[in-house]
Amino acid sequence: MTESPFDVRLQVGEVLDAEPFEAARKPEMAKLTVDVGDRTLQSAAQTGYNYDPSDLVGRQVLCATNLGTVNIAGYESQALTVGVPDEDGHPVLVGPDDDVPLGGELY
Repeated sequence: MTESPFDVRLQVGEVLDAEPFEAARKPEMAKLTVDVGDRTLQSAAQTGYNYDPSDLVGRQVLCATNLGTVNIAGYESQALTVGVPDEDGHPVLVGPDDDVPLGGELY
């Protein structure tokens, strides 16, 4: 199957490591290392208001994995960790309710 420029690949990944991203403009950012099954990716994610980075390790999250790389404050973000806003506009990460195989794609 051929990808169009508008296709977004959303895959389940497990957070292997998370730390505060102090160099980012937004203080609620974290640096995540995410295992998506066939590879490990870095992601700069907005998490701070609802999550302590240490609480994210082991959590499954949904990531857009084919959008390319973005440099954020000197950090190479290779995946977009998906979230939705809570009632105050702060990100809540999206992920499966139950553990699922890593790399599984949203359909």
